Amino acid sequence: MSPDLTQPLTQDDLLALDRRHIWHPFTQAETAPPALLVSRAKGAILTLADGRNVVDLISSWWVTLHGHAEPSIARAIAEQANTLEQLIFADFSHEPAIRLAARLAGLLPAGLTRVFFSDDGSTAVEVALKIAWQSWRNRGEPQRTNVLAFEGGYHGDTLGAMSAGQGSGFYEPFRSLLAPVTVLPYPATWIGDDEVEAKEAASLSALDRWLETHGAETAALIVEPLVQGAGGMRMCRPSFLGAVASRLKDAGILLIFDEVMTGFGRTGSLFACQQAGVTPDIICLSKGLTGGFLPLSATICREELYEAFLAGSFDRAFAHGHSFTANPLGCAAALASLDLLETPECAARRAAIAARHHSWLATLAGHPRLIHPRSLGTIVAVDLACDNAGYTSAVAPRLKRFFLDRNLLIRPLGPVIYLLPPYCIEDELLDLAYQAIGDACQAGADFAAVADWT
Repeated sequence: MSPDLTQPLTQDDLLALDRRHIWHPFTQAETAPPALLVSRAKGAILTLADGRNVVDLISSWWVTLHGHAEPSIARAIAEQANTLEQLIFADFSHEPAIRLAARLAGLLPAGLTRVFFSDDGSTAVEVALKIAWQSWRNRGEPQRTNVLAFEGGYHGDTLGAMSAGQGSGFYEPFRSLLAPVTVLPYPATWIGDDEVEAKEAASLSALDRWLETHGAETAALIVEPLVQGAGGMRMCRPSFLGAVASRLKDAGILLIFDEVMTGFGRTGSLFACQQAGVTPDIICLSKGLTGGFLPLSATICREELYEAFLAGSFDRAFAHGHSFTANPLGCAAALASLDLLETPECAARRAAIAARHHSWLATLAGHPRLIHPRSLGTIVAVDLACDNAGYTSAVAPRLKRFFLDRNLLIRPLGPVIYLLPPYCIEDELLDLAYQAIGDACQAGADFAAVADWT
């Protein structure tokens, strides 16, 4: 019998309702353990309904920038809610959106001036692809429909974003529905990699061959600059992105940077494009945009792309929108998050996290079970040496359980163990994570053979 939903519910009642009604993302419900019920959170700590405190070392899927329940962002949302909570963004506008658009344009490289708001990273990419495709059509080149992307790239789960991310290997059930995308080799590198030049040369050679034969049919190239997130925190060198951008510019092909994960200080600089010295034609932002409080994204493009949609008739307009486009609460949260992000204290904390990551990686030199050490800004990753190195590797849930037993939220991407903490993380909590990763590797010579993790 179902509990009375008008009355307070016990933890058992809530978990029973969760199992009965909720479909969780990226989860095989047949084999997954029950969801952990979180009652509240503060800073880097999640407090479970059973009283346990769990350290959030992945920023709750990379969105929580400054920590959970950050007071200044919460206040900004509350104040905005008492003024204007939602507004249709066709024919109308509002101050938080105007301020946020102008502020983003001021923080990004010069030339990125036009902001289109949507809901999340996937829709930001969807908007970017549609702008790219329609801009060529509006300019009299409708044959430019192909998109270039990189092997291992992931750009979201809506149809266009899946098309761009088909090199990630996540979308086999939908392959026949995807738009044409050509996947190029990606020169993933790490500390001590002595083959990076050869890998970059092979990738650039593949790009050159494509441009020579199909450049006139290509609309854009999309890339996660410096770090492929869901693909396994795979990193490339800034100089490689510069070489790619130079070739695209010469060929007259649009460059899209998917900075959904890398934006807002994650890689050290405010945006990864700044480290690469590249100004893309379009940039996609989300995740940390509101400090993790509310869903909001932005697709920002050059003025000349915007101008390609101007005409006396609607058929050249960008007929795209979302019910919650530029939601005032989300914009208020984003402005408050940017206030924190631009403080010297936040910059110092990001630098301290980066230094601590780098120092820890130095202690791993020669570890027989951890390979491909790499770090950039507040992101650090290592690969566990094992036979099945894919995302569905059986080692991932065992590792996740090992860390949760130690009250740490570390969610491996297959055999890739990574940390991407909120900027408020304390050094002592990072040390707990580093120690736990070492303990995991010491727990058994072969993870797949540890019987109590099956």
